[in-house]
Amino acid sequence: VQLQASGGGAVQTGGSLRLSCAVTTDTFRAYTMAWFRQAPGMEREFVAAIRASGGTTHYADSAKGRFTIIRDGAKKTVYLQMNSLKPEDTSVYYCAAGNVITSTLRDSSKYHTWGQGTLVTVSS
Repeated sequence: VQLQASGGGAVQTGGSLRLSCAVTTDTFRAYTMAWFRQAPGMEREFVAAIRASGGTTHYADSAKGRFTIIRDGAKKTVYLQMNSLKPEDTSVYYCAAGNVITSTLRDSSKYHTWGQGTLVTVSS
């Protein structure tokens, strides 16, 4: 499986972006899909995930109410809609796929495949 992330860019505070992660496999539906982010000098942190079965979503506290993770089975793509962006959201965003159970889906080491990252820059 390969992941192709896109959609990053530069926006001002309060703006919106939609990140996309295209999955090149027919087993897309079997994986939990997630977004993580990593700012310079910081550890990679969990942003959002969507389970394979049932489509249950999970969010970091920093993302709740502002970000939405969506999976489109027909397009084999996962999206991260980001609204009300803040300067502290500035990071490289990575999509990830894995056979991950709910209790560990915030743990980046549980995901076996990663996209190349897309940079989001939010200016004040």
